[in-house]
Amino acid sequence: MSTLTDSKIIELRKNANDIRESIISMLVEAGSGHTAGPLGMADIFTLLYFQILRNNPKNPSWDERDRLVLSNGHICPVMYSTMAHAGYMPVEELLTLRKFGSRLQGHPHREFMPWLENSSGPLGSGLSQAVGMALAIRMDEGVQSDKYVYCMLGDGELNEGNNWEAIMLGGKEKLRNVIAIIDRNNIQIDGYTENIMPLESLKEKWEAFNWHVQEVDGHNFEAVNTAIMQAKAVFEKPSVIIARTIPGKGVKEFERDYTWHGKTPNKEEAQMALKELRTLGGKIVSEHE
Repeated sequence: MSTLTDSKIIELRKNANDIRESIISMLVEAGSGHTAGPLGMADIFTLLYFQILRNNPKNPSWDERDRLVLSNGHICPVMYSTMAHAGYMPVEELLTLRKFGSRLQGHPHREFMPWLENSSGPLGSGLSQAVGMALAIRMDEGVQSDKYVYCMLGDGELNEGNNWEAIMLGGKEKLRNVIAIIDRNNIQIDGYTENIMPLESLKEKWEAFNWHVQEVDGHNFEAVNTAIMQAKAVFEKPSVIIARTIPGKGVKEFERDYTWHGKTPNKEEAQMALKELRTLGGKIVSEHE
C-alpha cells in the first residue's frame, strides 16, 4: 500500500462508478434489497479491493491474505459488485441477486462463497468475529504479524450491545491488526441515527476503550488511504476510522434520504439513476444515449 497518484485516483473513481451502476442494475433486477448504504460505501470498497487489501481473487483462500469482515450484511450489494469487478466472480452473476438458488443472497453466506470471511445477518456480530480472527492470528504468528483484519460497520448497528463488548476486548488486548471502518452516514432503517439513538460523541466513546480513532471524508480516496496507512503505523492499540459518507451517493434523488435505506428503485427510478451515474451527473454524454 502506498500514497495515491493522480492516475490511480482517476482509475478508482471509474471503478467506483462502475460498481455503483452494477448496484443499481442488480437491485432493480432483484426487486428488493438496500440502496442507500451500498451506494454510499462504493468508494471505500473500491479503495479496499483495488488498492489496500492484500488478496488474490484467483486464490481467495491464500493464507497470507488480509481479512475483510462485513458486519452490516445488508449492504452486501456493494461487496458483491466490488468483488465481481475485482475478478472474484463474473459481473453477469450480479443480476442473480436474491434469486432462488443464487449464491448472492440478501445477506452474505460463506457456505455459498468460500472467498467470504464471514456470514452475516444479525447486526452487531461482525466486530466480535473480527476480534476473534485477530486474536487467532496473534496466537499463531505473534504480535508482529502483518495480516490485517478489516471490519466494516454501519453506524446504526452501533445500537447493538455486542459491538461494545468487542470494542472493550479489542482495546484490552491491544489488537493492532484490527482496523474497523464505520459507515457514518447518519441513517438507519427507521430514521436518522441522532433522532433514534444518538451516537455522538462517537470519537470519544471509542477512545475511551483504548482505540486509535480517525474521522475522514469517506468519499475522498486520498483521505481514507492516508487514514489506513496511519492506522497500520499504530502498534499499541486497534484502530477505527469513522468515515463520513453520504447515503445514496452518486444519485441526487437518493442522497441523504433515509427511506432509501431498505428499498430498491423501480425501473423508472433505476433508469434515472443509471443516466446520472453514466453521465457523471450530467457532466458528460453517456455512450448509452
